[in-house]
Amino acid sequence: MKKFTTVALAALIAAGSMGVASAADAQSRYDRQDRQEHRQDRHDDRRDDRHDDRSDRRDDRREWRQDNRDDRQEWRQDNRDDRREYRQDVRAYDRWQRSERRYNAGRYAPPRGYQVRQWSYGQRIPSYYSRGYVVNDYNRYGLRAPPRGYQYVRSGNDVVLASVAGGLIAAVIAGLFN
Repeated sequence: MKKFTTVALAALIAAGSMGVASAADAQSRYDRQDRQEHRQDRHDDRRDDRHDDRSDRRDDRREWRQDNRDDRQEWRQDNRDDRREYRQDVRAYDRWQRSERRYNAGRYAPPRGYQVRQWSYGQRIPSYYSRGYVVNDYNRYGLRAPPRGYQYVRSGNDVVLASVAGGLIAAVIAGLFN
């Protein structure tokens, strides 16, 4: 009987521990599953956060690129305006203009074998005009300083703004002299 009691007690303890183990096992299995789901949720949250962070960063980069592009476009526009103003300054004179005031500069004698003629914008003045017909005292006649590479040349009663190198006429000031 002692044996029987010992075996019954051992069986009871074993069954109890198995029941506890299976309950604990069941509990730990559910806990594990909950933990995994919780981990997955946290991971998804982190992924969403990372995704949100990435999309925010991407949006920031896009905005920066757009701002940068706008700045470049504004810079190009300003640069274009500056070049346009510079070209207008270089062409400080209209292509053809009538002088408001007449000056006495002495009698005009055309080059030997040539007659006085009317020059216009875009024509080329012959090189013989660059010798004795250059107007160096342009301030005296109310003319602006010629741009670099240009000179004033007298032709009859008119003054022509021509390039030194090729003689290309940039402007004609008609009737400057008596």
